[in-house]
Amino acid sequence: MQIAFDIGIIFLAYLFGSIPFGLLIVKLKTGKDIRKVESGRTGGTNAMRAAGFWAGFATALLDILKGAVGVWVAQWLTPNSEWVHVLAPIAAILGHNYSIFLAERGENGKFRLRGGAGGAPSVGGAMGLWPGSILFILPLGMLTFFTVGIASITTMAVALFAIIGFAVRALFFDGQWVDVWYGIGAEILLIWALRPNLKKLFEGNERVVKYSLNGWLRAKREGREAEK
Repeated sequence: MQIAFDIGIIFLAYLFGSIPFGLLIVKLKTGKDIRKVESGRTGGTNAMRAAGFWAGFATALLDILKGAVGVWVAQWLTPNSEWVHVLAPIAAILGHNYSIFLAERGENGKFRLRGGAGGAPSVGGAMGLWPGSILFILPLGMLTFFTVGIASITTMAVALFAIIGFAVRALFFDGQWVDVWYGIGAEILLIWALRPNLKKLFEGNERVVKYSLNGWLRAKREGREAEK
């Protein structure tokens, strides 16, 4: 009975993670379908491309809540089941990346689930497990985003920051090693979702966000070259 209850909590976290906030926000603001813009993902970065900075910011905040709420609900319903607390935000990331509400058939006729890459809900999951983690994951993630300017690198970096933070906490403070496994699981999901971006990174063709320092420097360099 308890196992069925735990599975139900994890599935609930998946359903909440499946809510495509980026698609809804962009649709309300511009009438566009975010799935037809740039990468086609529903996360904050693509929402920013489709409808501007504030649309992307709102999407990112709501997507962060996906992971956090998954943990909070699990902690409330099963306070002593640490593995359920970890698996719930993992399920929220899965829901975000492969939303049951965004099922469709691709150009080849195969069934698929659309969504984002999982960066924001992975931050939320870490925050739910350890509220203090937001104090270093979010600033470091924002620093990576606004300097490097490559969303895929930022997405993978936030899970790496979580792994390091949880490991330090488990080694030197009162943290639990099971939380480190959350970071590892999240990183695996993010890398899997970003396979096309990794290929572009290795080829040197990955997008640079125009709102970043790297994007500004690149635009300035291209402007100088155009003037020659």
